[in-house]
Amino acid sequence: MNAPPKAAPIDVLLIGGGVAGLWALDALTSRGLSCLLAERDELGRGQTVASQGIVHGGLKYTLTGLLTGSARNIREMPGLWRRCVEGNPDLLFPQEGEAGGSHPNLSETPVRAPHCYLWRSESLTGRLGMIGAKAGLRVAPTALPAAEIPPVLRSVKGPVCRLDEQVLSPAGFVANLRNRNLDRLLRVANDGLAFDADGGQVRTVTLTAPDGCTLTVAPRHVALTAGAGNAGLLSALGLPAGPNVPAMQRRPLHMVLVRGPAVGEHRLAALSGHCVDGAKTRVTITSDTDSSGHVVWQVGGQLAEEGVKLDPPALIEKAQRELSEAIPGLDLSHCEWATYRVDRAEGDAGGMRPEDAQIYTAGNVHTCWPTKLALAPVLAARLAERVGRGERTAFLPPADWPRPAVAAPPWETCEWRTLHAPLRRAA
Repeated sequence: MNAPPKAAPIDVLLIGGGVAGLWALDALTSRGLSCLLAERDELGRGQTVASQGIVHGGLKYTLTGLLTGSARNIREMPGLWRRCVEGNPDLLFPQEGEAGGSHPNLSETPVRAPHCYLWRSESLTGRLGMIGAKAGLRVAPTALPAAEIPPVLRSVKGPVCRLDEQVLSPAGFVANLRNRNLDRLLRVANDGLAFDADGGQVRTVTLTAPDGCTLTVAPRHVALTAGAGNAGLLSALGLPAGPNVPAMQRRPLHMVLVRGPAVGEHRLAALSGHCVDGAKTRVTITSDTDSSGHVVWQVGGQLAEEGVKLDPPALIEKAQRELSEAIPGLDLSHCEWATYRVDRAEGDAGGMRPEDAQIYTAGNVHTCWPTKLALAPVLAARLAERVGRGERTAFLPPADWPRPAVAAPPWETCEWRTLHAPLRRAA
């Protein structure tokens, strides 16, 4: 009889390679802990790469004029992320409310836009919303003189403001952290995680690569950072919902994509911003350039929340109306359209948005949801507090073990349609 494989002792095994897992892996490793991250699919697939990449500072949570808990918890994040993107993550000592400790150098992350624009729809509630947007934030709107308003927004009636929330490329952010931690990343098969656990205490985990190779580790701690995948992992570990193991909730979105011609006068303008109506962001627009040179708009906000109940043609029709009202005179007649669905997975909060990053501990298993991309540093810092200092000798897996790739942005895999034409695949 063959002896069972010897388990390699490590400090932390992270399972799930989105923003939560990748930031935590980098942060824990920089503190001297021996860590590995296992991913069954592509890095960032799902919530992370499908996100709009805005490093929120709390504006959208203060449109009632009040400094809410959500706004208070996130308001320091734009400054922290900006330092990371500038290549100076620890240039300043952490300020009140910031996540302390080491942060990754994100200087290789593409910046879609250095700031967002903010304007209102032409309604009474819109005017009130712009007033409420000025409440108690580190990053507050600044009204722009007419000469500084981008051409695409010059037909907007009323003020146009600048909001210093950076917009990053989610896929580029994931690639940046992948490059920093490649030797600690493991691609595993769909059924490639086998747990030896009892009552939330994990003794060993056997990982199986897509090619059948195996590796057994004995982690002091296991961090579940798989977003929507956390529910299945908790089930595999035999951890029923309870005080330290929450049920998972999903808050779905149905996002819209708009793509203009690659060249010519009808090419879409680059734009990142929010059109506000009362206490809601009526539409949130971010833009990027696809692999064939087209400017693509991602359109979220209230439109994406209400769009959950609509099929793609109905949502596209609604988006055309909303965008024409949000940006008067906007010509989208030469554009192509698509939609995609994505779930925001979180610990159960009664269907409401949690106000902060979430981490729950049962035994040596930590279930983690950042709630917002911008709160990944907060989650990593709290996980670091729970696992403590490194106790294991650094361990690296075999150099030829398969590494996970970065997921493609949604506009590279979606189906595009013109106003009166059938769906067709992205070029």
